[in-house]
Amino acid sequence: MAVRLMARTLRGLEDVAAREIEERGLGRVERLRHREVWYTAPRPDLGLRTVDDLFLLAGVVEGVGHTKADLALFGELVDETVLKELLEVRRASGGSAAVPGVDVAASFLGKRNYNRYDIEDVVGERVAGLLRLPYHSRRGGTAPPQGGLSLRVTVEGAQAVLALRLADRPLHRRTYKEASTPGTTHPPLAAAMARLAGIEPGMRVLDPCCGTGTIPIEARAIAPEARIVGTDHGADITAKAAANGVAAAGGEAGETAWAVADAGRLPLGPATVDRIVSNPPWGRQVEARARLAGGPGRFYGEIERVLTPQGTVVLLLHEPEEHIAHAEGAGLRLREAIPVSLFGTRPSIVLLSR
Repeated sequence: MAVRLMARTLRGLEDVAAREIEERGLGRVERLRHREVWYTAPRPDLGLRTVDDLFLLAGVVEGVGHTKADLALFGELVDETVLKELLEVRRASGGSAAVPGVDVAASFLGKRNYNRYDIEDVVGERVAGLLRLPYHSRRGGTAPPQGGLSLRVTVEGAQAVLALRLADRPLHRRTYKEASTPGTTHPPLAAAMARLAGIEPGMRVLDPCCGTGTIPIEARAIAPEARIVGTDHGADITAKAAANGVAAAGGEAGETAWAVADAGRLPLGPATVDRIVSNPPWGRQVEARARLAGGPGRFYGEIERVLTPQGTVVLLLHEPEEHIAHAEGAGLRLREAIPVSLFGTRPSIVLLSR
């Protein structure tokens, strides 16, 4: 029996996630909403790389308004029969059979005369009562216990949706991230960048500002037959990247190469790299160092130098207009810019070529 699923994404990655679902044959996409991809699948697949989390669709209710009287409609989302069926699907997909309680996270667009906690408490108390489990309210600001049943309520316009998380933890919390640093790339965003790069078997792929290795690791998961290299300015950073790479490979060393290198003077010959995918250090948390401290110009000059004539560059940029000017000055051209929302910031994924 097919199941209906809702994948949660970063804002701006809905199309990328939908393409991953369909290109990998994981389901048939039905609808895109704000940060959501709805699809039908023969069975859930927790191996999606470009989504933040994956849920079973439990209920939809129409006609939700802006007054507190409309809170009663959220209770109608909870159906005892459907909920128990979805719990069976969750357990069959690897979710824990024994759970400590129920928690709910709600979000909506626009202004309403009630807040997210009002929605969460209506739904959470109803579900907890049906399942005879404790309900953990988020109203006090404390995180729910690990391993509980996590439900999601989203409201867009007059439509409200209830969904049940499949796994015991969000998919974006990669188990390989044993070492991290400020400014590390969000894993589903890194995976989306790697997919947008169009990496093919045998290609050489470079992240010249790899940090603790998220982009090369996600690229390896998407394109295992590519030749992937991650470099950064410090031996301590690349050591952390290598450790994360080992964890991602299940304890094996893996085939990704890690090296210490200045991104303003790469130890690579001209036209030797097919794809460059990177989150360069001109965001808000990481300071540019070595030759990059002088500004982005040298960075784009090096990218242009090592890129093959048919190569593609995919970068996460927080001030895209300024960087595009530097890139064009180095002989690169803009192909596409995709704005995304990332923890209160609005960077863009920028695709460049020669």
